[in-house]
Amino acid sequence: MTLHPSVAAVRNAVRRSLDGLDPGTSVLVACSGGADSLALLSATVFEGRRLGLRVVGATVDHGIQPGSDVHAAHVVDQMAGLDVDETAAARVRVQPGGLGPEAAARRARYDVLEQLRAHFGAALVLLGHTRDDQAETVLLGLTRGSGGRSLAGMRRRFDHYARPLLDVSRADTVAACRAEGIEWWTDPHNSDRGYARVRVRGEVMPVLERQLGPGVAEALARTADQVRDDVEALDALAETAHERVRTEDGVELRPLHGEYPAIASRVLRLAAVRAGATDSELFHVHVRALVELAAGTVRGEVQLPGHLTAVREGGRLRFRPTRVPS
Repeated sequence: MTLHPSVAAVRNAVRRSLDGLDPGTSVLVACSGGADSLALLSATVFEGRRLGLRVVGATVDHGIQPGSDVHAAHVVDQMAGLDVDETAAARVRVQPGGLGPEAAARRARYDVLEQLRAHFGAALVLLGHTRDDQAETVLLGLTRGSGGRSLAGMRRRFDHYARPLLDVSRADTVAACRAEGIEWWTDPHNSDRGYARVRVRGEVMPVLERQLGPGVAEALARTADQVRDDVEALDALAETAHERVRTEDGVELRPLHGEYPAIASRVLRLAAVRAGATDSELFHVHVRALVELAAGTVRGEVQLPGHLTAVREGGRLRFRPTRVPS
C-alpha cells in the first residue's frame, strides 16, 4: 500500500531528529491532543520502533479550561492507543508572575516537561510546532519590532529539545492524522480572537496568501532560518567579547565602546543574564536601557526582570540585587 504523502512528510522529519540516538534511548513527546502533536507522536512511535528507542508520551494539563482534567485523561488514552512505551500526565498551576497568560503557561509547561524528562531519563523532548507556527512567530516578531532574535523564530533544537516539524505544514499534520484514523482535539483558544496569534492565523495570513500568492508561510519560515544563522554568529562574537570585558559584578565599559552596536548590546544582555536577570523576560526595552546607561546618555539605575538592578559606577556597569523596601 502506498504511504500517504503527509504521513511520509511527518515521518521523514521525525527520522532526521532521531538520527544518531542509540537503541534503548528514551524520547519524550509532548502531546496536547491536537493534530500537530498526535501526528508527531504517531511518527515517533513508528520511527522509534525501527531504531529501538523507548517512546514516552506526555501531556500537560494547565488547568485553565473547564474539564481540562477530563481532556488530559483522554489524551493519555490516545497516546496509549498509539502504542507508546509509557504515558505521563502532569497538572501545573499557571502563575502569571508579571507575564501574559500565554507566556506564563509556556513557562509552566517547560518547567514540568523538564521534570518529566529528568524522571524518564529522556535524551530528547520533541515538540510539535509546525512551519505555520514558525511563520506566525516571525510575523508577530516583525510587527512588534522585536529585532533579530524574534525574527529568528523558534529554534529547531536547544538543550534537550527539538522541533522536528518546522519544515512540515499544519495541513500535513491534519492530513496525516486523517490518513491514520487519528481523531484530534481543537483547542478553543485557537479560535479566540483575543490572542494576537489567533488573529494572525485566521485573518492576516490568509490575506497575505491572497494578495501575495501562495508560499508566504514557507518564505517566513525560511527567513527565520537565515536570520537564525546571523543571530547565532553575532551571539558567538558577543560571547568572546564578554570574556574580554567581564568583571566580578559586571563589565568594563571602555573596551566595549569600540565594538559594533550589535555586539555591544549583546554583551550587555549576556552580562545581565549571567548576573541573574530572567532571560525569557529580558526584552528589547531592557537592553536598550542598558545600552543608554552604558553610554552615559541616561543616569540612575535600570531595573531588570529577576530582581536585578544595573548601575554605572566609574568606567563599569555593575549589577546588584534590587533592594526591596522593608
